[in-house]
Amino acid sequence: MRGCSRWSYSPYRPFLTEVGDPYLCRIAPREREIRLEWLGDGVCEIFFRVRGEGDFCLHGVSDRGIYDLTDLTPDTDYEIYITRGNTKSRIRLARTGSVPGTVVNYLHPEDTAYTYSGRYLCSPSLLKHPDGYLLASMDVFAGQHPQNLTLIFRSDDGGKSWHYQTEVMPCFWGKLFLHKGEVYLLGVSTEYGDLLIGKSRDGGKTFDTPTVLLRGANGKNGSEGVHKNPQNLLIHKGRIYNTLEWGTWKNKEYGHAAMVMSCSIEDDLTVAENWIFTDPVPFNPAWKGCEGLPTHTMTIEGTLTLSPEGRLLNLMRFGKRGQILAYEVDTENPHAPLKFHSLIDMPTTFSKFTVQYDPISRSYYSIICRLHDGCPDNARNLLSLIRSKDLAHWETVTDLLDYRHCNPQQVGFQYVDFLFDGEDLIYLCRTALNQAANFHDSNYSTFHRLQSFRDL
Repeated sequence: MRGCSRWSYSPYRPFLTEVGDPYLCRIAPREREIRLEWLGDGVCEIFFRVRGEGDFCLHGVSDRGIYDLTDLTPDTDYEIYITRGNTKSRIRLARTGSVPGTVVNYLHPEDTAYTYSGRYLCSPSLLKHPDGYLLASMDVFAGQHPQNLTLIFRSDDGGKSWHYQTEVMPCFWGKLFLHKGEVYLLGVSTEYGDLLIGKSRDGGKTFDTPTVLLRGANGKNGSEGVHKNPQNLLIHKGRIYNTLEWGTWKNKEYGHAAMVMSCSIEDDLTVAENWIFTDPVPFNPAWKGCEGLPTHTMTIEGTLTLSPEGRLLNLMRFGKRGQILAYEVDTENPHAPLKFHSLIDMPTTFSKFTVQYDPISRSYYSIICRLHDGCPDNARNLLSLIRSKDLAHWETVTDLLDYRHCNPQQVGFQYVDFLFDGEDLIYLCRTALNQAANFHDSNYSTFHRLQSFRDL
């Protein structure tokens, strides 16, 4: 056995862990059917049963690496496996049920296929390649699990259908992005771990060995390290910027301290020394409007945007209902720490959001988990598109996914990554539905297209 330092695998096979052969690489259930994809050539037989009931039955045969289990009962758990000659896949779980959008990937909350990383799907990241295809990534997480596997899928028809692309290990909280026509992935090795960046030379099929940009910690014992989320990178005055934080949820002194990283657009992004990190800035309850809040008040998951006045702002998810916190980035001195700018009213619950400026409509857009009457602060069962002309005043454009009739502790649409795609807006959503473990621990990654969004 030879050593291996690559970052991507198809699939990743941990030592002494049976991932199955054939390897079931994608499951996508709908109301009455379940689409399966697997790796490898040859004729395969597909077996299924209602979970825990009777013997497995042969449903059909395929030599295409893809198969639809049809004529199933809605809202029902199924057990599935496939065989190829004398080999057999893992037994996988899937639940039928109505789901909005297009299912990119699904992971049943009791499916143990990825327990070496986690049991739920998180961190949506969406990219459109110059050649026209889409890439969607998500990681596999769970509390007290390693949280270090990222799955990548591809669509060649504008998001109508999706197929397995590759897996990246270790990678958590990853963001796919383009720079000078090349695909990059920026993430961490695990929760609060090392900050990593890697490049793909073949459009996202494989990734080179990553570069460590910043050392972190394990995070499981409460040690402070790198915290980030899949946010768009922004280019301004010849530098490329992204956001991150330093801290941990268990730190009761300062929680998470805000940072920004940047690199000249002319430099090699995979060389650690080319990046500059601002010193972490802890939250200060002496700032205007923040009086009386604890020093470890939540300020995480920032998103960068240019204000109408040309200031580069880092807009943070903030532990105060209906408000976000804005820091200003010193674009003349990339070493300078962030400075508190203001609190901004935004009707969002406690959940990640992204703000993007649309030069055609001259408006800022965001997709948020919107506050509504009687909802808890962490509710994520109402997903809405909002816009603003000045970042200070926001209006609701439309409700994208309205599940206010469902228990907010069991249903969630969250952590959306979105792109402007011509006249349309496309987005990837971390979706918890149809008996997910809870609203936070999602079982779907779903893709959605909002047509002619500027006309709404």
